[in-house]
Amino acid sequence: METNTINKKKQVISPEELLEHLKGHQRLTRRTIEAFPEDKLFNYSLGGMRTFADLIQEILGVTAPGIKEIATQKPAELQENFDHQNQKAELLAAWDKSTAEIEKYWKQIKPERFHETIKSFGQYEGKVWENIFYFIDNEIHHRGQGYVYLRSLGVEPPAFWDR
Repeated sequence: METNTINKKKQVISPEELLEHLKGHQRLTRRTIEAFPEDKLFNYSLGGMRTFADLIQEILGVTAPGIKEIATQKPAELQENFDHQNQKAELLAAWDKSTAEIEKYWKQIKPERFHETIKSFGQYEGKVWENIFYFIDNEIHHRGQGYVYLRSLGVEPPAFWDR
């Protein structure tokens, strides 16, 4: 009996391992939010970049809604603003809610869907795994900006490798 191996895909990591990787970044970004002096979180920027609170809102508007869209296959609208009342506690509460939504909807994504082509937020076409990698890359990029802000404020950011 001959086995057709051309169409078989070898798995590097499992969906559960990828979720744990994403959650590691989520934990580190949460610690980065916590490290910010509250007043600087909402009004400090360098070189024309957005505040860290604005960057966090973008992450909140992309990752959990993107995972939900992948899981439910229902189009999501890209929304990057919400009322956090310029309170760190409100931003952290939104972060925690987002993390819980990621975990909830991740469980609904069947492994075979990771290679399907989708159009996130009706705009960004790619494989499911490519979109998820974008969500992670976007968070890393914006957390890096937060690290620059913290260092310029004389605050030591969390160790990037401690996820």
